[in-house]
Amino acid sequence: MIKFSEITKRYPDGTLALHQVDLEINPGEFVFVVGPSGAGKTTLIKLLIREEQPTSGSVFFYGQEVNKLRAKELPFLRRQIGVVFQDFKLLATRNVFENVSLALEIFGKRSEDVREVVEKVIGMVGLSQKMNSFPYQLSGGEKQRVSIARALVHNPKVLVADEPTAEVDPGLTWGIIDILNKINLAGTTVIVATHDPDIVNTLKRRVIGLDTGHVVKDDRGGSYEF
Repeated sequence: MIKFSEITKRYPDGTLALHQVDLEINPGEFVFVVGPSGAGKTTLIKLLIREEQPTSGSVFFYGQEVNKLRAKELPFLRRQIGVVFQDFKLLATRNVFENVSLALEIFGKRSEDVREVVEKVIGMVGLSQKMNSFPYQLSGGEKQRVSIARALVHNPKVLVADEPTAEVDPGLTWGIIDILNKINLAGTTVIVATHDPDIVNTLKRRVIGLDTGHVVKDDRGGSYEF
């Protein structure tokens, strides 16, 4: 499904973010990507959704070489890969429904179709009673649930979450992880970049460890330690 083949990413200032990374992720997997700050986790995600280009090597998604896609092909790629950002990226002037629906409206979906899909995904994350609330009225955990709902509106094959619990109160962390786990059990491939050892050690899923841009661990049913 996803393949990183001999990926190296060096930034213009000389920073080596990834070096000769080889990884494959299969449909339906739940994968944790772990490692210290600067290990290359976020860069890996940006390469997958073509926010960054590799210095060398190739990224493949269902056989398509992502780094060779034309600009007009990128929206189709990004509809298949939902992304949950650490800092939520919600629009302050839009309520929950509007924040989630925007991703469909920009693709010209009919209003009745938009409402049906948006109400469904908001319900999936447990926020049906908050559809008219604005971001300033939500807790950190609720904002992250909105971000997850927004990532699901195109029914993506993959959901990528970059430190999804970093800005969430500790008591709400497991609510977010439970949602991601349910999404995976429904058939969506889930990739979570995290610093949180408790989550990784409890779920016992595949763990890919990065350190200074190198893959130093790839264990199924693994732990955070490496």
